[in-house]
Amino acid sequence: MRFDRLVIEADENTFSLEFHPRLTVIGGVGRLEREGLITELVGSLSSSRAGVHAEIVADNGNRLAVLRPFGAQARVIDVEASADVSARFADDDGQIDLLSVAGMDTRAAKRQLRLTSTDLTTSTHHDQIIRRLACVDAEELWGLANRVKAAQAVLDEEADATGSAPEDAAVVARIEERHARFEEAQSRAERFRKVSFFGGAAAILAIPSVMWISQTIAMALVIIAALVTALSFMQNQRMEWARKAEEAALAEAGAQSYLGFHLQRVNGLLDSQASRQRLVEASAEHETAMSAWFATAGDIVVEWAEEHREEIEEAARRSKDVDAMNTGPLPIDTENDEVAAHAHALIQRLEQVRGIGPAGENLPLVLDDSLNGLDAELKAPLLEMLVRASESQQIVFVTEDVDVTEWARVEAITGDLSILEPTAGDVDTEGELDVAAHEATINVA
Repeated sequence: MRFDRLVIEADENTFSLEFHPRLTVIGGVGRLEREGLITELVGSLSSSRAGVHAEIVADNGNRLAVLRPFGAQARVIDVEASADVSARFADDDGQIDLLSVAGMDTRAAKRQLRLTSTDLTTSTHHDQIIRRLACVDAEELWGLANRVKAAQAVLDEEADATGSAPEDAAVVARIEERHARFEEAQSRAERFRKVSFFGGAAAILAIPSVMWISQTIAMALVIIAALVTALSFMQNQRMEWARKAEEAALAEAGAQSYLGFHLQRVNGLLDSQASRQRLVEASAEHETAMSAWFATAGDIVVEWAEEHREEIEEAARRSKDVDAMNTGPLPIDTENDEVAAHAHALIQRLEQVRGIGPAGENLPLVLDDSLNGLDAELKAPLLEMLVRASESQQIVFVTEDVDVTEWARVEAITGDLSILEPTAGDVDTEGELDVAAHEATINVA
């Protein structure tokens, strides 16, 4: 199975992404935008929200349109046969969920179909990481893991209650922080304005009286009045800066971002102060728990540690006195050894998503800036390997890595891959995937 097109409706805008049958590189995409795009991409195969549509091609060549219109039942259309095949992909609740048919929920699918740079690193240095985690006190390690999972559950619950996604909490927290700064600056400016008004007025009114006593004192009063006025201006200027910072945070969450559909989510969050506050508090606790975890376990995610818990505990039993000095990176003799290690990890992950689709199809692998942090000279052979691997399996590479996008611009000439470099203006208000046209053409009951 491969993606052919993804369409996201947000308010009056429609965002459409066309995918290459083999390798698609989406460049210039920051962390929050990558998270949102991957969430929608994987979500389009599950019971995603209304307004997210996808065209996919099965391994046997069948072209399917997954339509999730607002205010209507989601459907799956076999485009070539002009038939409604929704029943084949409906879960127990009647929702269209291609992942459920394959025995996966959205969270598990997102974990399995996405490969981050941390995932690649952990796969490459698997044994070394097992030994390092085995050196951590077991009670402390798994206690922190439980804290992270509990915080994640609360964050998910609050996000579901507001009809948003957990990644929106970071956006809302930034908006809240800058809004608080603006209100503080506004209050400070107002207090200073009152003080400066009376102080400055008093100084100016006193000037004629003291002119008869001393011109020096009069000049000092003039200077004081000028300083008070200047300070008042500075306070107002700071308030203006804080206001612009708040507007910038709001704009970042809206249409000026590449994934402008975040605007719809954030608008919903801003409707309820209580919901917003609970979401921000849940996000703060999650961040604190994650920080404590990473401070102890390094850059290893909790899910990976849980998946390999038996290995970690067995390693701890075998060697309780392992010297922490020997827990650094595995030695690498040559550049080729490092390339081979990363290539093996990439191929292994590709193999893991083969044959797990709804009908045993290969699913696409989404690379989430996977080569970030590697030396530039190591990336080229790995990218070439991905091009070869994409002959039998679709790969979507979402990145803000300049090395990858520059390489893709050149290689796209061969036709083996495509590159998308979206900007704030890449909005198609007409919608490249015309859902209404699909309905009219297929003409199913």
